[in-house]
Amino acid sequence: MSEDCVPMNVRVDEEALATMKFGVGQAVKRAEDPRLVRGEGQYTDDVNLKGQAYCAMVRSTQAHGVIKGIDISAAKDMPGVLAIYTGKELKKAGYKPMPYRVNMQGRPGTEMIKPQRYALAMDKVRFVGDAVACVIAETAVQAQDAAEAVVVDIESLPAVIEMRDAVKPGAPQLYDEAPSNIAFDYTFGDSAKVAEAFAKAAHVTKMSLIDSRIVINAMEPRACVAEYDRKSERFTLYAPTQGVMGSRASAAEMMNVPAEKVHFIATNVGGSFGMKGAMFPEYVCSMHGARELGRPVKWTDKRSDSFLSDHHGRAQEFDLELALDKDGTFLAVRATGFGDLGGYMTMIGPLFSTFNIAKHLNSCYRTPLIEVNTLCVFTNTVPVTAYRGAGRPEGNYYMERLIDNAAAEMGIDPVKLRRKNHIQPKQIPYKSPTGSVYDSGDFPAILDKALVLSDWKGFAARRKEAAKRGKLRGRGIGQFLEVTAPTMNELAGVHFEKDGSVTLLTGSHDHGQGHITTFAQVLTQHLGVPFEKIKVMQTDSDRLKTGTGTGGSKSLMCSGTAIVEASAKIVETGKAVASHLLEANVADIDFKAGQFSIAGTDRSISIMEMAEKLNDGVKLPGDAPKTLDIDHVGTAGPATYPNGCHICEVEIDPDTGVVQIVKYSMVGDFGVTVNPMIVEGQVQGGVVQGAGQCLVEQTVYTEDGQLVTGSFMDYAMPRADIAPFFAYEDASIPATTNPLGVKGCGEAGCAGSLTSIMNAIIDALRSEYGITNMDMPATPHRVWQAIQDAQKAKAA
Repeated sequence: MSEDCVPMNVRVDEEALATMKFGVGQAVKRAEDPRLVRGEGQYTDDVNLKGQAYCAMVRSTQAHGVIKGIDISAAKDMPGVLAIYTGKELKKAGYKPMPYRVNMQGRPGTEMIKPQRYALAMDKVRFVGDAVACVIAETAVQAQDAAEAVVVDIESLPAVIEMRDAVKPGAPQLYDEAPSNIAFDYTFGDSAKVAEAFAKAAHVTKMSLIDSRIVINAMEPRACVAEYDRKSERFTLYAPTQGVMGSRASAAEMMNVPAEKVHFIATNVGGSFGMKGAMFPEYVCSMHGARELGRPVKWTDKRSDSFLSDHHGRAQEFDLELALDKDGTFLAVRATGFGDLGGYMTMIGPLFSTFNIAKHLNSCYRTPLIEVNTLCVFTNTVPVTAYRGAGRPEGNYYMERLIDNAAAEMGIDPVKLRRKNHIQPKQIPYKSPTGSVYDSGDFPAILDKALVLSDWKGFAARRKEAAKRGKLRGRGIGQFLEVTAPTMNELAGVHFEKDGSVTLLTGSHDHGQGHITTFAQVLTQHLGVPFEKIKVMQTDSDRLKTGTGTGGSKSLMCSGTAIVEASAKIVETGKAVASHLLEANVADIDFKAGQFSIAGTDRSISIMEMAEKLNDGVKLPGDAPKTLDIDHVGTAGPATYPNGCHICEVEIDPDTGVVQIVKYSMVGDFGVTVNPMIVEGQVQGGVVQGAGQCLVEQTVYTEDGQLVTGSFMDYAMPRADIAPFFAYEDASIPATTNPLGVKGCGEAGCAGSLTSIMNAIIDALRSEYGITNMDMPATPHRVWQAIQDAQKAKAA
C-alpha cells in the first residue's frame, strides 16, 4: 500500500491477508516509514519549481513600537533583488486580515475582541519577530542579504510580557480596542452555587499553577512555494498543514479570492502538534510575489527564525481551588486565571485556556460544580496557538495536582481520594457539569490496573533503596479523561483504479499519526481490499471533495466513520453488480472478506475481480451500476472520551537538583484500537513531550520582550536520555459514539504525563523537605534552589 500513489514496497502474505492480518486490531507495521527512513520523503523545502525566486522576511527587533518608516533604498538596488513589499502594498492589493475560527460567548456584557492582523504589520509591531516587510530575489542568499539591509524605523514603546501584568492599571496597551489588554473575558459555571459549596466545605485546597509557554519546534521548519497562473487567475501553494481543505479556505480568504482559485498541496509534513494548521504571513507574501512577478516564489524558515515566527503553545496561569467535605467528597472546583494570546490572536487562540479547561477540570470524577474564569490577554510575545492537547492536558493537570495536594493536606491516601470520587461504571452514561456525556469507561478499573502495572505496593522498598544511594524517590498519579473534538463531515473516497490499486481519499492529514496505515486497515477490514493495493491520498485539495483536517484527536472517528459508511455503500452497489455477474437475485448475494457469493453455493467473485471487470467495460443491463467508485461524506457524530492513568516514579539528586524518570507505567482506554502498536507509540511520544515540558523546556523573555531562549543553545528539548522505559497496558472499552468504537489517542500522552511527572517530583520533595509546589519546568537549578530554601526555612 502507499501514500499519495508513491510505491512503498509493502510485502503482503496472501494467507495472512486471508486471516485479516491487516485488518482492525492488528499491529501492522507503519507503511509510511520505509520511504521516510530511506530519505525518500518529499517535504515542502524539497519542492522546487522552474524559475522560482526566493523570499526573505524583515522582522521587528523590538517587542512593541510604532512603525515610523521603512527604508528600502539600499536594499532594492542590491544584486538579485526583484521586489520588496511592505504591509501597505499588500493591503492595497486587497488582501484581507488573517481569519479567526473561534466564536464563543464571554461574560455577560462583554464580547471577544478580535483585532485585525494583516500579513505584514503596518502601524505597530507587537512582538520581536513581527513581520514588517519581505524581499524577493533571485537566490535565497540575495534575498536574505537584502532583507538585512532594509531599515525599519520604530519608535519604541514599553512592553508587557507577563499575563498578570498585562491587566494592571497603567500597563502598556497593545490595542486601543482591547482595554487592559483583555481580548476575552470567559466565565463558566454558576458562581453563586460554587461559592455556596465552598462556604460549607470542610476543607479547601488552593494552588497557583503555571502551564509554561512552549516553543513548539516541529522537526520540519515551515516553508512554502507559491505559484500563480495568470491565465486561470489561480494560485498553487505548497505548504505544510494539518488539512489542505481548511488551509485552502484560509488562504483564499486572506488573498480575497474564491476557494476554487487556490490549489493547496501539502506533501510530507514533519510534525505540527497544532501549530501548522494556521495561515502565516510568509505564505501571503510568497503568493503575492508569485502573482506580481509571474514566477514561483519559495520561502523556507531558518530554525533561528522559527523560534520567533512560529506560534508558541500552552502559556496559562491559574489560581485553583478544590472544595471537599470532611470525608473527602468533591463539592466544587474553581479556576481563575489567565490565558496568554501573545501579540496577536491566532485562529483558535482563546479556546484552550477557556472552554477546554472547563471541559476537562471534571476529568473522571463526580465533581458537581465547576467554575472557570479566564482573562485571555495580549502580551508583547510570540502569538500562542494549539499545542498537543490544546487545553486537555492542562485541565487534567490542574485537577490532578489539586487532588494530590488535598490528599496531603487532609491526610488521605491519594489513591483512596480518587477512588472515592470516581464516576462509577453504573453511572455511565454520565453527563458532566459542562454537558459532555461520557458514553463508556471504567475509571476505577483503569486506576487499579495502573497500580498493579506500576507495582505500587513495592514502592516503599524502592524509595528506601534510593535513599541508601542518596536519592529522593517520589511517585505520582496522572489519571485523565479527554473530550476529543466532535467529529465532522469527513470525506472517504474509494476509487478502484485500472492498474488494480485502490485509491482512498481523505480530508484528514497524516503528519506522524499513522493514518496511512490505520485508514488502510479499516478499508481492508470492511471491504476485504488487499492492504498492499491501497493508496491513501490526502495532500491535494484538487483531489478532495471536502475535508476537516487533523486536530483534536478526532481523525479516526471522522475518517474511520466515513470509510465504514462508504464501504457499506460499495457493498450494496457490489451486490447489485454481482447479481448480474453471478446471475442471482440481489437478496441471495452475500458479502464477506472481499468476496461476493451466492448464499449456499460456491459461486463467488472477489471485489477486486469485480472492479477489474467494471473498469474493462463489462456489459451489464442499463440499470446496473457501472462502477464501485464512491466519494462519500461521512456522518458527523459526538466526541469520544479517551482516558487512562499514568504512574511515574522519579529520583532526585538533592545535591544537584537533577530529576530522573526511573519508572513509568501507563494504562489506556482508547476504545477499539485499529493498530495497537501505533496507539502505544502515539502515547509514548506524548509522554516524552510532557516530560520535556515538565523538566527542561523553558521560554524566557527579558522585560523588554527579547526572547532569551531563542535557539537550541538556550532552549532545551527532550532527548533520548529523558525518555523512560515504558510499561503499557490496554484496557479499552469500545466507544458507542461511532461505528468503529474508536476513541482518540494522539494527545493522551501529554494529558497523563504532565500530572504524573510533576506529582512524582512534589511527592519526593514533600517527603523530605515539605515542598508542596513547583512551577514547570523542574530544572536542576529550580529543584536545587527549592531544596536550599526549604532547608534554610527549617533551620530558621
